[in-house]
Amino acid sequence: MSATDKTEYRAPAPRLDRSSLRRVGRCGGAPIGLLFALALAGCHERAQAQAAAPPPPRVTVAQPVKRTVTDWDEFTGRFEAIQEVQVRARVGGFVNSVEFKDGATVRAGDLLYIIDPRPFEAVKLQAEGQLADARAKGELAKRDLERGLTLVQTSAVSEQVVDQRRQQLQAARAAETQADGALKAAQLNVEFTHVVAPITGRVSRHLVTAGNLVQGSEGSATLLTSIVSLDPIYIYFDVDEATYLKNNRLWFEGRRPSSRDTANPVQVTLTGETKPSHEGKMDFLDNRLDASTGTLRSRAIIPNHDLSILPGQFGRVRLIGSSPYEALLLPDAAIATDQSRKIVFVVKDDDTVEARAVELGPINEGLRVIRTGLKPEDRVIIDGIQRARIDAKVNPHMTEMGGSRT
Repeated sequence: MSATDKTEYRAPAPRLDRSSLRRVGRCGGAPIGLLFALALAGCHERAQAQAAAPPPPRVTVAQPVKRTVTDWDEFTGRFEAIQEVQVRARVGGFVNSVEFKDGATVRAGDLLYIIDPRPFEAVKLQAEGQLADARAKGELAKRDLERGLTLVQTSAVSEQVVDQRRQQLQAARAAETQADGALKAAQLNVEFTHVVAPITGRVSRHLVTAGNLVQGSEGSATLLTSIVSLDPIYIYFDVDEATYLKNNRLWFEGRRPSSRDTANPVQVTLTGETKPSHEGKMDFLDNRLDASTGTLRSRAIIPNHDLSILPGQFGRVRLIGSSPYEALLLPDAAIATDQSRKIVFVVKDDDTVEARAVELGPINEGLRVIRTGLKPEDRVIIDGIQRARIDAKVNPHMTEMGGSRT
């Protein structure tokens, strides 16, 4: 055998028969089956450690906010002007000029139209002459009567003559009164040729231009324009029967003043707004419910100093619906729906989750009033409710409502 052959030569592996295996198994005093069992147990423990459950999910919890609140009932209303005037011609004639700008704000007494006054001034002069004539005749009748009274004492004239002169004086005074009335009517007609604004407010467009003939007789007087007042302004709304009965019951119990004898506060949200921008007070409740709708017509008066509200606009009216009371509040995000009921998830002392049925109230300053189902010390999940499971543990992190987390 060469040196190369000696290098590559390997001794054959020893062969073990069954008796050899039994002898090896007895070595160390432990059978081979036990060794395999121990190895398998170690592998199983490592697999269990790798498949251990994840940690409880993190959720944010907070205690309900406790504060004094007042309930509000909400309705849809429409604004209407407190004063609205249709300006019509009071005398007939041709329009000389239009003295206002369409859509402008006018004050009571501002000149709007001028109707040709010349025919009425002529009638006025005629009435003045008739009044002067009547006064002269009255003065003559008075002197005749005075002379008759003197002569009757000497029997120069009869009593009959005195009576006739007394009747003539009375007729003259009546004629003077008629003439005075005719003059005043003529003066009014001259005054009516200058059409002025009867109220302060915003005027509409002019409906008659200069040069047109207008009628001034009653029932067919020509409409010239219209004016509506803007500050303050009414808002009318209809209260349903259930709300009316509830408020009436609170009034009987002394828990809410009646709007019939108390100017209860109201808040108004305009179209496109998310919160009330105007405040006012109740002004009127109708004396009966509408038979066709079952609602009670109500009215509130709203200050409108900036003239931003116009008659005809819609608004959401909030009317005080209770006396002040202590309430617990939560954000709407913390409230879930379970079929027909509302629930919140409460973390118990052992950090497990419990579903709690609650009764909801109205929104107050962005938070929902919780009427029943909660206690002030409850820890409610306000963030992460999608990770919470009933009776499962969670990792709660406490925060104040609207504050920073701790």
